[in-house]
Amino acid sequence: MRPPPPVTTRLDLPAVVALLAGEETVVDASTVHVDDACVRAFDAIDADRRNEMMVLDEGDGTVLGCLQLTYIPGLGRHGQERALIEAVRIRADRRGAGLGRDLLTRAIDRARERGCTLVQLTSNKRRAEAHRFYASLGFARSHDGFKLSL
Repeated sequence: MRPPPPVTTRLDLPAVVALLAGEETVVDASTVHVDDACVRAFDAIDADRRNEMMVLDEGDGTVLGCLQLTYIPGLGRHGQERALIEAVRIRADRRGAGLGRDLLTRAIDRARERGCTLVQLTSNKRRAEAHRFYASLGFARSHDGFKLSL
């Protein structure tokens, strides 16, 4: 497996959208419609040096996992950046083989190399298996998160 590069072209978009659409199932990327909103979002991520969409592929272009890594400046940690990991997905039929650990470890390493002093993520309360996985990587439950849909 090769290191996960930031997505640099739109070619990975259908596979990433398929991963995000099928949390418990495998969605065929050829059946996914990538609408203008997704393209605009990708373009914004791609153009922003504080954002990376990372993918893990099998070496033949098959996307097996993805996540978004966002670097956040702040005063709360003495001016140090923190990294936020969002939209973590591993193909449902490939879980349990260490791919998620590999992808998250690489994201954490990128944050460390950038000088971040904290990596944080959120996870839906219903995803108990994911929570055990994050804890196995050293993440600790330290805060309650709140969201407001607009």
